[in-house]
Formats: sequence, C-alpha cells, structure tokens
Amino acid sequence: MIRQCVFVRLLTGGESPWSASSSYEYMTQEEEWDRDLLLDPAWEKQQRKTFTAWCNSHLRKAGTQIENIEEDFRNGLKLMLLLEVISGERLPKPDRGKMRFHKIANVNKALDYIASKGVKLSLMVETLVQTTSAKEGLLLWCQRKTAPYRNVNIQNFHLSWKDGLGLCALIHRHRPDLIDYSKLNKDDPIGNINLAMEIAEKHLDIPKMLDAEDIVNTPKPDERAIMTYVSCFYHAFAGAEQAETAANRICKVLAVNQENERLMEEYERLASELLEWIRRTIPWLENRTPEKTMQAMQKKLEDFRDYRRKHKPPKVQEKCQLEINFNTLQTKLRISNRPAFMPSEGKMVSDIAGAWQRLEQAEKGYEEWLLNEIRRLERLEHLAEKFRQKASTHEQWAYGKEQILLQKDYESASLTEVRAMLRKHEAFESDLAAHQDRVEQIAAIAQELNELDYHDAASVNDRCQKICDQWDSLGTLTQKRREALERTEKLLETIDQLHLEFAKRAAPFNNWMEGAMEDLQDMFIVHSIEEIQSLISAHDQFKATLPEADGERQAILSIQNEVEKVIQSYSMRISASNPYSTVTVEEIRTKWEKVKQLVPQRDQSLQEELARQHANERLRRQFAAQANVIGPWIQTKMEEIARSSIEMTGPLEDQMNQLKQYEQNIINYKHNIDKLEGDHQLIQEALVFDNKHTNYTMEHIRVGWELLLTTIARTINEVETQILTRDAKGITQEQMNDFRASFNHFDRRKNGLMDHDDFRACLISMGYDLGEAEFARIMSLVDPNGQGTVTFQSFIDFMTRETADTDTAEQVIASFRILASDKPYILADELRRELPPEQAQYCIKRMPQYTGPGSVPGALDYTSFSSALYGESDL
Repeated sequence: MIRQCVFVRLLTGGESPWSASSSYEYMTQEEEWDRDLLLDPAWEKQQRKTFTAWCNSHLRKAGTQIENIEEDFRNGLKLMLLLEVISGERLPKPDRGKMRFHKIANVNKALDYIASKGVKLSLMVETLVQTTSAKEGLLLWCQRKTAPYRNVNIQNFHLSWKDGLGLCALIHRHRPDLIDYSKLNKDDPIGNINLAMEIAEKHLDIPKMLDAEDIVNTPKPDERAIMTYVSCFYHAFAGAEQAETAANRICKVLAVNQENERLMEEYERLASELLEWIRRTIPWLENRTPEKTMQAMQKKLEDFRDYRRKHKPPKVQEKCQLEINFNTLQTKLRISNRPAFMPSEGKMVSDIAGAWQRLEQAEKGYEEWLLNEIRRLERLEHLAEKFRQKASTHEQWAYGKEQILLQKDYESASLTEVRAMLRKHEAFESDLAAHQDRVEQIAAIAQELNELDYHDAASVNDRCQKICDQWDSLGTLTQKRREALERTEKLLETIDQLHLEFAKRAAPFNNWMEGAMEDLQDMFIVHSIEEIQSLISAHDQFKATLPEADGERQAILSIQNEVEKVIQSYSMRISASNPYSTVTVEEIRTKWEKVKQLVPQRDQSLQEELARQHANERLRRQFAAQANVIGPWIQTKMEEIARSSIEMTGPLEDQMNQLKQYEQNIINYKHNIDKLEGDHQLIQEALVFDNKHTNYTMEHIRVGWELLLTTIARTINEVETQILTRDAKGITQEQMNDFRASFNHFDRRKNGLMDHDDFRACLISMGYDLGEAEFARIMSLVDPNGQGTVTFQSFIDFMTRETADTDTAEQVIASFRILASDKPYILADELRRELPPEQAQYCIKRMPQYTGPGSVPGALDYTSFSSALYGESDL
C-alpha cells in the first residue's frame, strides 16, 4: 500500500491519495501503519532522496538527470525516458505541449506502457528497487563478499549497515586500492559511511542516494532504500567479478599447460641423459678384446663389478622413474583433455626400453666372457711355465750333444775303445729315445699355447722351433755316428759287459729320476676337492713305488762296484770310469737324494691346495645358504605385490600407505643383497666358477631384485595415477571403491585383466544398457589395440570420463571473450591487466596475431590459442 501511495504522489505532483475527506473506518492495521509512515516527513524525505538518486543512476545513461521528483516528472517526459532506459524499448512519441492535459497524456502513456507489460502499479516501486535479483540473493552476495572482514556481520538490509563497515568491506573486497580497511574505526559509523559513499561516487559511478545521518540516527533504517543503494554495488562489481572468474579459469588452464610443458621438458632431458649413458656403455660392454695378462683382465672384472653395483642400479631407478613420469604426464594430459605427449624422435618409452634391452644384451655374457678369459689366461700361464720348465730341461740335456756326435775319436781308438764308443752310443740312442716323449710334449704345449692365443706365442714358437731343429739334427748325427761305429765294430771285438750293463740300466733309471723330479715339481691347478684328492692319491701311488726304485738304484750302483772290484782284483791300468754311459754314480746318488727331498715338499703343496679347496667349498655353501633364502624371498614379495594390487580395498591413500610400507620393507632388505654381493666377490676372487649347492646365481638375484624394485614402484605409480585421476575428475572415494570392487569381481583370473565378456558383464552390473554398437564404441576406448583384455587403468579412465566433468576449449574461449569485452581479439595490455604477469606473458608469447574483421594493431587471436591448447599443437 505504502509503495503505491509514494509512487502515485510522485506521478501526480504531490497530491495525497488520502484527502481530509477520506474515510479511515475500514483501514487494515497494515494500511494504518503505511499511512502513519507515509505521513512521517523524515521517512518521506529519505524515500524521495533515494528514489531521486536511483532514477539519476539510469537517466545519466541518456545524458540527463532530475533534481526534484515532483517538478521533473510532472510533464511525464523524463518519466517516459526513464522507462525507455530501464526497458531498452521505445515508448510512443510524447506530447510536447505545456498544457496540463499534455502532461497528463504523457504520464498516462508511461502508465499504459507499464500496464501493457503486466505490471501492477502497486509493484512498481518494488520492481524498480529490486532490479538486480531477489532480496535473498542480494543478501547472500553481500554475506559471501564480506565474510572475511572483521566486525562485519550482514544479516539484513537495515541494522547490519549502520556502522558503515559493510559498505567499506564491499569496496575493499573488489577494489583494495581505493580504501585501507585496516584503518577504519567501528566507533565512527558516519565517517565510515561517508567515506564509502564518496569513494563509490568518485570511482565507481554510484550516486550518493542516502545520508549517513539518516542511516545512523534512525532506529531501523529503510530497508528498501539500502537495498537500492547496495544493488548499485552489485551492478558495479558484477562485470569485474565475471572477469575475475574468467581470468581464474584461464589461469588454471594455463597453469596446467605450463606444468605439462615442464614435465615434457624434464622427460626429454632425463631421456636424453639415460640414452646417452646407454650409448656410451654399450660399446664398452661389447668390446671383447682380451688383455694379455691376468692383472689386466682382473682390472676389467673389477670395472664390471663397479658397473653392476654402483653405476647401473641408479640407471635402473632412472629408467623406472622415467616410465612413471611418462605415465603420470599422459594421465594429466588425458584428464585435462590435452593431446597425448609425443616425445622427440628416438625418445619414446619404447625407444628407451629398446636401448635398455640392447644394453642388457651387450651386458649378457660379458661377465662370463671375463671369467672365461681369466681361466684362459690362467691356463696359458700354467702352460707357458710348463713349457719353459720342459724346454729348459731338454736344452740342458741337449747342450753339447751335437759336438759329441760330431767327434771322430773312433778313428784312432783301440778295439776296446771303439767297442766302448759303440756301446756308449747305444746308450745315447736309448737316452735320445727316452727324450723323444719330452720333445713331443714341448711341441704339443707350444701348439696349445698358439691355439689359446698366448700373447708371447712368437717367442714360444721360436724356442720350440730351435728345439725341434736341434732334435732333428741330433737324430741325423746319431744315425751317422752309429753307422760309423758299426763299420768300425767289425774291427773291434772286446767290450766291457759290466760297463754296458751299467749304462743300459743307469740311463733308464736316470730318466726315471729326472721324470720323477719333473713330476714332483710339476705345477697343478684344480677347482674342486675331488680333483686335489685325485692328485694326492696319485702321489701316494708314486710313493709306493719308491722301495722298488731304491732296489734298482742299489743294483745299478753294485754294477759299478763290481767294475771297480774287477779292476782292483786284476790290477788293470784302465780307468774305472764307464766309457759307455754319461751317467755317473755320483749323479745317481745326487738325483736320488733330490727325489727323496721333493717327495715331502710335494706332500705339503698338495695338502695346502686341499685346504684351499675346502675353503672354497665353504664359500660356496655360505653363498648358497644366503641365495636360497633371498631368491624365494624376492619371489614371495613379487607374488604379494601382484596379489595386493588385485585385492586391495579401501581409500586409495590407505592403499598407497600399504604399498609404501611394502616398498620400505623391500628397501630395508637391501643389506642382504649387498652382503650376498660381497660373498659373490669373494668367490670370484677365489676363482670359484661353479656351485652345486644352489640354483641361484648372482645374476639371477640381481635381475630379480631389480624387477622387484621396478614392480613396487610401478604399482605405487598406478595408485598415484588413480588418486590423480580421482582428484582431477572429482571422483569420490566411494566411487573409486565401487570401481575397484566391480573390477575385482569380474577379474576372474585375478591377474589384473578382464576379457571382453567379463567387461560387458561388469558394465551391465553397473547399470549400462549396452547394444552391440555402443559396446563396440566403448571397446574402442578401453582396448584400442585389440588385445582382447581390459586393464584396471583403462577401466578407471573410462569410468571417470563417464562420471566427471572436464574443462573444454569452448570454456576457455568464453573466458577470454569476457576479458576482451566481447571482442573477437584481445590486446596485450588487457592480458597484463587481467592475468598474473607470468601467465600474461605466456599468452602474449604464444598467441598468434588476429587477422579477422575489425582487427587493430597488436590484436591477438585468443580463439586459435585456446583451440591449440586442446588439439595437436606445439604449444
């Protein structure tokens, strides 16, 4: 009622609808209250002032204003203009006359327009006052904007504004540069209100509709007057708030792109470094050029151990982390509707995996080659030393033999002497034949050294050739001398049988002693307890023959004793020396003593080697005891991880914590691997190359350990990806649990995969009505390569696409259009004004020039830029 009265009074020039003759007999209580309030001069003054300011806020757009409502609206012209500004429509042409009926006609045209829109006159003032939104909506907006400010508690549109802090808070929230809220005093309400109104009028183009004194000194300020004034703030800041929302959306999208670019650059850098390391390492592993000495090959083995224990493990982690980073990046791109990341040529995950496979292929067999080469060099050193010993023995024996065979002493010798020469020559031939086996052994050893590529084979061959040439020469000279002696033998008839018998028996025995000494000093190399025990058994058998050999020795010495006895008995003038033999009694005695001396020495060396082999066996058992525990432990952990990835339920964070605990337990177990590595090194240093007590080699343990570390890291990454997907797509933990439970139920084989039929059943269980065409479409998403199975990650990606909202290029374009004030382009200054400096510069640097209609210098094409964020582009 009161609103109707006020408006009618304004339009009719101030006449009251209630004259003195009006009857109050049938007034309602509300009508009585409205009448009393209407007749209150202070209230009417406040209403007039507020309404005047509100009208001017609209008329200013048409280039005019009013000062006195009764006078300026009396002719109806400015009232019609006000309605045109508010409605945006043209009213009938006004009458321009100054007569009263002209004015009444114009007012009637305004009222007819209002009635044509279905608006009752009694609602006019309420409509004018509440042009922005309903009362509750405006109040909620004020509460939300002023919530962070101290001493402000907006609950209504009358008492909550009396201290002026609410108005100041609204200004500071949107334009903190205009007011210093921290310096305001709650006890100065008039000062606060005037400050807010002055700033609003000067900087925000909001007219001063109210007086501070009226608000402060009135018990209950007029609610609609304050609503009208506050709504002006809403209009003033609505555009800025819309721009702020648009800018926030753009910043969020750009932040996603910048982070993705950083991850791409990081991936490229890590991939390049890892590939470069692999490129440098492969040639080193493929180089199978053997060294010439044991020391050099041992150095190669030490370098390889350092590679396996120090250099490669970090690279295994880098490779695994690179795969994890790549999967995480692809997930981020996918859930933000960005195109998949395509690394530079040669830096795909598959390229890295191929390079790694080539590395392991090169590594495979390298250690075996090193150990085989060490065995070969050890064998070579043994053969070379054996060659030198036999060659030296032969050379000592052959020294001077050619000169003896070249002598022609038989030409002037007596018959006895010639016969002695012949017998002596026969003994030499026997000795020569006995040495044939040694020469053949020397040649065989030299040939084996050549076949094994001995580094000093040239000197061995030269020495062997000299021995063989000398041997051939001795054979020829021996044959010639025999022929000469046999020709002379016909002239000689006497020979000393005793000397001959001595020579025949002493030479073989002498050869036997030399062979025994050679065998007793022979170097040996064994790799097991059984082998050394075999040598010990052979040595015991040799010792058992010594009594028989001693009997032969005494028999030979007795022959010489008999010669001397005969010479003494018959007082012969010939020498007691044996003309048929180069072996003397003293030599036999000396060599026999040497044999007896070498026997215990051989005993000692064999026993020492037996002790070493026992120590090696302890190393084998020690290594096997650990390996037989560590190997099954690794396998068990692999099975637990595989089982947990299928069976885990509950919040993803709890699953992550459980997997982290698994990972920590695995890391804590590392010291057992290191200890096993130490035992493995001791075994290699002891040159132990086989172990019958375990099926696990160090290589098996290393590969299993690396696979275990990689598997737990990948499993953790899968859960991280699920968390990332859940959070980015707004998926609740309950939804994620439902997804996991559904997948596990239809994962029939419990291997982390569903076949197509199980996947169809899973979708049906979740409420999907699937036709063949729709199911085929879904399968193209979850199984694009036609593998016949669906992984949990593919299932999660599909379900999140079905249940979550995503940002789109159209949303970003709409946000830029707001910042550009609906222009099809945007300027650099506008970007710098609306966006943070870093992101503004990001856009300026990447946006192409706008060349469409209405282009101006410096115009930037935000549409192409936004589309590129979601399409194939280098942005």
